[in-house]
Amino acid sequence: MAGQTPDATRGALYPERLPEFTRVPATGDTAELVEWFWIPVWDLPAGERSPQRTLAYPAANLVVEDDTLTLWGPSSRVARRDLTGRGWAVGALLRPAALAALCAQPADLVDGHVRLDAPELVAAVGRVMPQDLPGAVGILSEWIGARAGTPTGEGRLANEMARLLMTDATVLRLEDAAARLSVSPRTLQRLAHRTVGMPPAAMIRRRRLQEAAQRVREEPAASLAAIAVELGYSDQAHLAGDFRTVLGLTATEYRAGR
Repeated sequence: MAGQTPDATRGALYPERLPEFTRVPATGDTAELVEWFWIPVWDLPAGERSPQRTLAYPAANLVVEDDTLTLWGPSSRVARRDLTGRGWAVGALLRPAALAALCAQPADLVDGHVRLDAPELVAAVGRVMPQDLPGAVGILSEWIGARAGTPTGEGRLANEMARLLMTDATVLRLEDAAARLSVSPRTLQRLAHRTVGMPPAAMIRRRRLQEAAQRVREEPAASLAAIAVELGYSDQAHLAGDFRTVLGLTATEYRAGR
């Protein structure tokens, strides 16, 4: 596989606000279908809320929460949610091979979601949460494996594509990724549409903006111009434009607001 395992919390714009958060790597056959499982658990005092703002990975998530099973598509914008009271969720960051098996038209799920009818799965996870996190992961893992099955050759190629686009900072253009995977740019575009729902260029932009946000918040002394150049932006104005378009604020405002 190209690149390294993605950082599970890199997309959190305000990681200090995260509730108790557990990431469980997918293992065995499930590793071809799921990048990782993620489990937040929260218990907030009455009247308190915890605002969560996430610049998510360009991938789908399957989530058990509140007696429901939801398939969330890739997001092109910042996800916003305010946590209150007590709760938990058990989610799986799906790899393209799994999404293509669970959804006939991944592009239709971008910035959207669909509820799946799986009451036995939801009940089984609810019986063990929040006390038994490994048990919950095992139940969800088994369900995904049974529904998605063994990845096809195209599914495995799509997995490699997603890992490359999500983790390799040297890939700045569609043509870079196509050359690394030994396919034509047009083939890569079609593959992404069928298995992710987002074009490769959008996936590259998301990874680069995630990295930029992480650098801005973790390196307060670093100049924004230097960060822009190091991440392949044409200039600081280009970086600022991405911040305004997707996050709704400039990199300077993001840094100051934290």
